[in-house]
Amino acid sequence: MNTKDLFPPKNIGFIGLGVMGSPMCANLVRKSGLPVHVNDRSAEAVATAVAAGARDAGSIAGVGASADIVFLSLPSIVQVESVCEELLAANPRPRLIVDMSTSEVARTRALAKKLEAAGVAFVDAPVARTAEAAVKGTLFITVGGTQDLFDGLLPLLSHMGSDVLHCGETGCGQIVKILNNITVMMTVNALSEVITIGRRAGMDGKALFEALSKGSADSFVLRNHGMKYMVPDTFPEKIFPVDYAIKGASLALALAREGGFEPHIATYTHDMLGQVKAAGFGLNYHPVLVQLVDGRVKGPAA
Repeated sequence: MNTKDLFPPKNIGFIGLGVMGSPMCANLVRKSGLPVHVNDRSAEAVATAVAAGARDAGSIAGVGASADIVFLSLPSIVQVESVCEELLAANPRPRLIVDMSTSEVARTRALAKKLEAAGVAFVDAPVARTAEAAVKGTLFITVGGTQDLFDGLLPLLSHMGSDVLHCGETGCGQIVKILNNITVMMTVNALSEVITIGRRAGMDGKALFEALSKGSADSFVLRNHGMKYMVPDTFPEKIFPVDYAIKGASLALALAREGGFEPHIATYTHDMLGQVKAAGFGLNYHPVLVQLVDGRVKGPAA
């Protein structure tokens, strides 16, 4: 396929209008100037997108038949594979599929080869940062694919993200996203121990984290997850919950196993998250892990 023929597209599609996908799609509608054809299992989500200017394609195949490029924002590679099968059945088919979900690397690469054999290009472009960043169009987007596809997609991706990085060949966008996630989770685990040690030694948690933020221990996770949520002990739902964190940690462990490596810290963090979920906090923001670390929540292994 001559990638130059893909750009600029005349129509684009978006499938998956969830917490992240809905505002991402809205930014494409508002900023791209192109018709955006949408589909989601939620009629309410579709209606919201249509009210913002999108077009209801009626089905997954309808999106595929209407759009040159289709963006996906779905729960996992299982849904991505299923949706891609339906897109391949569309007449005509889209010429490029962009997976903005967080998906397994090996299955992402296998899917890309299958689509390429059918004449459909594929790019992985998972997103990081918060739901608020999705609304503002300031996501961090890590892209795996050829340089030509990245260059062509950059204007569209820039409508959704303020930092769009080409990470390498197919699957490399997923690698960066997965390792970004596990780094955050391991840091939350470490901060949970730090604040517990500090509090039990007689220091206020807020004062401790503010002091650490002035030195070499400073990090985004300390200032965001730590100071905004762990210090006040507030862990709302619908913000990257423990259930999502477990999925992310599992992807990192799978990636490690594929490379013949057994990571100790990542495995411990995954196990701790599992205990938090078992204690009934699967829907809470994942820094709730601190309550297990300091003993206020008892997991099954306690």
